[in-house]
Amino acid sequence: MDLIAAIEDLLLAPPRCGRTHLLAIDGRAGAGKTTLASNLFLALSTKYRVIVIHMDEIYEGWRLGLGDSLAPRLSHLLKDLSTGQPHQLPIYDWTLEAFNSYREIPLVDILIIEGVGSAQRVVREFASATIWLDVDAASGLKRVLERDGKMIAGHMIQWQIDEDAHHRREKTRENADFILSIIEQS
Repeated sequence: MDLIAAIEDLLLAPPRCGRTHLLAIDGRAGAGKTTLASNLFLALSTKYRVIVIHMDEIYEGWRLGLGDSLAPRLSHLLKDLSTGQPHQLPIYDWTLEAFNSYREIPLVDILIIEGVGSAQRVVREFASATIWLDVDAASGLKRVLERDGKMIAGHMIQWQIDEDAHHRREKTRENADFILSIIEQS
């Protein structure tokens, strides 16, 4: 299946977030969501105005990242866009451990949100498509630690527990429009 062609077919239908088509890419940490978002951005931005939001920008740190404040933050963003208003997205500073800046999210043709929690229930009602990337826990952890450093290993162990609970509660994989698997190459 050609994912780009399938998504372009979906873009022929009316958007569900005002005039914006929303694509959400979810899955375990280390599954390749950021890479896929970048590839989709490159492919689609030749014809459309596209913006990518990385969930790392809006998590409230490690402990509260997938907590109760995430869904309302996403809901506020999507309600603004669906009513034709740009949105001032609070951005989390991981060094200062606080939200300390904003990023304006303008009205665009396609908004790609990527990261754990990006295809949760509150997002799905606005999404033109949700994509789930499969990766087993051990491979995902290995990929994250290779990318971000072993110093976050303790945080990542808890994050994997939190993301599993979040995905079970939200039934994210079961509700995905597309399910893709990472194939490890040795």
